[in-house]
Amino acid sequence: MSDKDSKENEKVHTDFKERMTYGEYLHLDELLSAQKRLSSHHDEMLFIIIHQVSELWMKLILHELTESIYAIQKGELASAFKMLARVSNIQVQIIHAWDVLSTLTPAEYIEFRDKLGQASGFQSYQYRMVEFALGYKTPHVLKIYQKSPELHEELTRAYESPGIYDAAIQKLAEAGLDISSDVLHRDYTKLYEKDPTVEKAWMRVYKDVDQYWDLYQLAEKLVDIEDRLQQWRFRHMKTVERIIGHKTGTGGSSGVGYLKKVLDHRFFPELWDVRTSL
Repeated sequence: MSDKDSKENEKVHTDFKERMTYGEYLHLDELLSAQKRLSSHHDEMLFIIIHQVSELWMKLILHELTESIYAIQKGELASAFKMLARVSNIQVQIIHAWDVLSTLTPAEYIEFRDKLGQASGFQSYQYRMVEFALGYKTPHVLKIYQKSPELHEELTRAYESPGIYDAAIQKLAEAGLDISSDVLHRDYTKLYEKDPTVEKAWMRVYKDVDQYWDLYQLAEKLVDIEDRLQQWRFRHMKTVERIIGHKTGTGGSSGVGYLKKVLDHRFFPELWDVRTSL
């Protein structure tokens, strides 16, 4: 070891009797002990970790989406752009998680699938909150969470709140673009349906980028997020098909059939239609 390396090592902190460690800061004892297999099968560890990691990423997505909605409402679009760009990059990580899970073969999964009972990713409350933040409101899913009054209340608040597209449309109106009052004062618990005044407003933005630069940037950030969410949904569907074919999901859904159906939903329809109209 060189004298330089020796001196560098002398600077490294090694006495943590009175100091917080890396593991303590991250609560690694709790985090790394949360992978509890219900079977003795080797590959159940993969199944658990992939889903736990995805839930952690979704926690960060929700953190960023929630704050970005507030930022848009306050007119702090530059801050919102940074958060939304981060969301898009997080989505890339979750999309690639399916590549790891797809190494699980049908023969391997069937060895522990029965241990899951009725537990299913369909019940992920964080994923539902992501959908709510993006404006996809489906009332029947709230019933899944009645077991926990506190969680049900949290989900209900998110269900009744405006989504990020509602905040974006409000900005269109504040910029002087003509938006139907029915859209501006709509019931946020209803699934958003495209509106001709909103499409016309986005058309104006895309035709006069210099005048509406911030709104144009916002539109493209939203397109990025929807694009990657649909990529995630597609990879989810293909991974499920690869592992269990067209069997019914553990949560009772039609499995691949359900996942194919939701691929048809568009979160920000006018932002896609305007591309054809330009």
